[in-house]
Amino acid sequence: MNTDTTKPDTMQTRLNELAKRTMCYDEGDPKRIQHLIKVHYFARLIGMSEQLAPEVLFILEAAAIVHDIGIHICEKKYGTCDGKHQELEGPAVAKNILSETGGFTPEQTERICWLVGHHHTYHDITAIDHQILVEADFLVNIYEDNLPPEAIRKVRQTIFKTASGIELLDKMFLQTYSPSGN
Repeated sequence: MNTDTTKPDTMQTRLNELAKRTMCYDEGDPKRIQHLIKVHYFARLIGMSEQLAPEVLFILEAAAIVHDIGIHICEKKYGTCDGKHQELEGPAVAKNILSETGGFTPEQTERICWLVGHHHTYHDITAIDHQILVEADFLVNIYEDNLPPEAIRKVRQTIFKTASGIELLDKMFLQTYSPSGN
């Protein structure tokens, strides 16, 4: 068994276990489960395309998996799941799931929880993992919320910074698909 927690196969095993535990937490809520899978994949894709260091990519992926983990407690506690309440309640729930999963260092846990607590904060983004998590979440939310083209262009202009995130946004939402190829 591989005990080196910095090796890619061990990192992937931990991410898979984290995803399973998060899906169990969101049991019976396929919308949330589908959302976390999509955000995780886009975060991974952008992170790899931007050539993040393996440790940064690992933290980003873990944060993407648990980024909305505070929604259920917010719905119960406040009757709403807006972004600010998610940022308030999510880190504690994320910390519990990370602890149950095991294999995350205190520093990794701290950073993942910080990202969960700031993934709806769009100003003063200074770190690439934060930027990519916000972009990945927006790529999914734009589709799920059916944002109009004008709003998408504004998000592109004000939020997106990575070349990979901008390219995905453009290809998905700002290009016109024509079945006839014209």
